[in-house]
Amino acid sequence: MVEISFVTASDRADWEVLARGHHSFFGTEVSDEGYEQTWGRLLDGGQVRGILARLDGKAVGVAHYVFHASIWGAGRCYMADLFVAPEVRRRGVASAMIEWVARDAEEHGAPRLYWNTLEDAEARALYDKVASFKDGLMQYFYRRETTSVG
Repeated sequence: MVEISFVTASDRADWEVLARGHHSFFGTEVSDEGYEQTWGRLLDGGQVRGILARLDGKAVGVAHYVFHASIWGAGRCYMADLFVAPEVRRRGVASAMIEWVARDAEEHGAPRLYWNTLEDAEARALYDKVASFKDGLMQYFYRRETTSVG
């Protein structure tokens, strides 16, 4: 059975192993300072939340999410990260974590949970089953170009 709880100060080592696994899986790098900063945010009681999933007492999944206002309705919840250790995938951990985050979001006035993933992600098989609404929108990232005067 999957056990899920908010991260606590005593979870640092387990959290970091999974967070680093997440970044390694997606080929991204985060500095040690970045991990420190995020850990502080998770524990400060602010908007950023983190959960760990455990199977047989072992931490096997991590998710990070944040509530935010919506212009036209109830608040929303953005799940920034969801990672399950490869050796326990397809055992219901990710589904349980999504349900847990959705319930927490609804209890805090943010009934619309959303997230992003890669087009070719294996996890889409699950996401296509559990996602009740796809809005067809494309996501764009603006990068301001800087020019050097020289």
